[in-house]
Amino acid sequence: MDFNQLKEYFENTKGTGILSTADADGKVNSALYASPRFLDEDRIAFIMLDRLSYANVQNNPHAAYLFLEPGEGYKGVRMHLSKVAEEHNTPRIDELMQQRGTSEYAQKDRYLVFFAVDNILPLVGSKK
Repeated sequence: MDFNQLKEYFENTKGTGILSTADADGKVNSALYASPRFLDEDRIAFIMLDRLSYANVQNNPHAAYLFLEPGEGYKGVRMHLSKVAEEHNTPRIDELMQQRGTSEYAQKDRYLVFFAVDNILPLVGSKK
């Protein structure tokens, strides 16, 4: 799957996403996350609050995202990510939140964290 296929996949597929990060010492954390945002040609982004996942990517830019489709069996995708940029409390974050109807965090500090997609793997099995 290439980046354009990945974008199309997330535009057309519902499911549950889990973002895994690790701190500078390698302690791992996993948290539920919405589908990634595709805002340009080669990066994805997640809106993050100032919590453990965000703190982890400040010290260790590597993360993994697992997406599981609903239903029987194991269908989905895994991505290895590297943080490349971020925005803090920008109007773009407000606009993105309004698009998905997620206003419960409107008054909190929010970060739009951009990641390069280093690797795309199927949910089960891999070629490396």
